[in-house]
Amino acid sequence: MTMLRISDLKVDRAGLPVIREADLVVEPGRISVLLGANGAGKTTLLEGISGIAPVTGGRIKLGTEAIETNRPTERARKGLAHVEQGRTVFRTLTTEENLRVVGNGVDFARSYALFPELEKRRQVRAGLLSGGEQQMLVIARALLARPKVIMIDEMSAGLAPIIVGRLMNAVRALADSGLSILLVEQFAALALEIGDRAYVLRKGQIVYDGACRPLIENPDLLHRLYLGGGAHA
Repeated sequence: MTMLRISDLKVDRAGLPVIREADLVVEPGRISVLLGANGAGKTTLLEGISGIAPVTGGRIKLGTEAIETNRPTERARKGLAHVEQGRTVFRTLTTEENLRVVGNGVDFARSYALFPELEKRRQVRAGLLSGGEQQMLVIARALLARPKVIMIDEMSAGLAPIIVGRLMNAVRALADSGLSILLVEQFAALALEIGDRAYVLRKGQIVYDGACRPLIENPDLLHRLYLGGGAHA
């Protein structure tokens, strides 16, 4: 069963159309990678799916349920998690206190198993963590709500390559455990290596929908899709 499906989606930003008639699916245990040049509309698309940005047309289905008219909090309760850009942590709280924000009595074992680095830093204030540790923390915090789908926006921004590789491996492990993942990423080659299905967004429209492998094997194709001249797959 498809866990997330958007059909003919239209999303506005400041009253202007940004996403036009987008179709996209995310399946259980798989990673859908969303790529595109800066300004293509990737973040706006995720914000439309999570309810931050207004949807002006189309459908969003989580499992069998249409959620496009739900508030962001309702979408989250139904199993949609959105890890936004910026690594927003509660800087004056410790690592473990940041996790406890999700709720008392939550078992952190899965978070610490996925990111043992965090267990070592559980009593350190989040503002003192490295950028990579903060990114691990926001992903771990999102997972505590036990989502069906998690959308991750540019998790590697500003991080060292070795940390990016560590995070990519963690995301792949999450998918292998059955989670549905929509990943927006600036490091296209790394994202495609761990992904199952790829989408390329250009000027608010999906111009590629297909396997990751053709884009890995033909970087020129990806370049054309980013800049123009490519066709829908």
